[in-house]
Amino acid sequence: MKKLKLKELESRLQQVDGFEKPKLLLEQYPTRPHIAACMLYTIHNTYDDIENKVVADLGCGCGVLSIGTAMLGAGLCVGFDIDEDALEIFNRNVEEFELTNIDMVQCDVCVLSNRMSKSFDTVIMNPPFGTKNNKGTDMAFLKTALEMARTAVYSLHKSSTRELRYDLPASYKFHKKKSVSLLILAGLHSVLKSFLGWTWWLMPVIPATQEAEARESLELRRRRLQ
Repeated sequence: MKKLKLKELESRLQQVDGFEKPKLLLEQYPTRPHIAACMLYTIHNTYDDIENKVVADLGCGCGVLSIGTAMLGAGLCVGFDIDEDALEIFNRNVEEFELTNIDMVQCDVCVLSNRMSKSFDTVIMNPPFGTKNNKGTDMAFLKTALEMARTAVYSLHKSSTRELRYDLPASYKFHKKKSVSLLILAGLHSVLKSFLGWTWWLMPVIPATQEAEARESLELRRRRLQ
């Protein structure tokens, strides 16, 4: 398989169809092609956690992270999402790109961990932030991810490490601007609040060896499982 450059990966991900009617209660904010490409390219080239690996994408939505993972040579990427409509778009995207190393499962991610413990080398996700009367959903996703991963978990979550620009589109009627670029700065304690008043962090990796510590402090560091 040809090794993709970062710009090539981003260009391809720009062709992935997103939500037709995003559902507010499910916090269906798509992962933008730029942030998806940067995240996946780093996981692939810096940590070697994609190529020939079995990867899970929790809350996969329309599949941009899964599709990028497949393009980077994952042995298999399985997307998990509760929303049938999103998975229909995901399936169309997969067919359009003619990818054969992707599967998808409709389920509630929050109750998935016991059935698939340590079934995946790597888990990636852009989970709900728990801001729409669903407080704690992000931590439930984190708990599931830590149970499922054998090696590493990568998440857009409540910490930051790398300087990335997150372009948040105006997906809902109450959004006043077409899009807002969030500059996510390096450093454990860097915080940036979006125009909606939320705190957005980037957590590329969560240690899968000490779940309790990760849940309490959300400290950003990377460890290999023992």
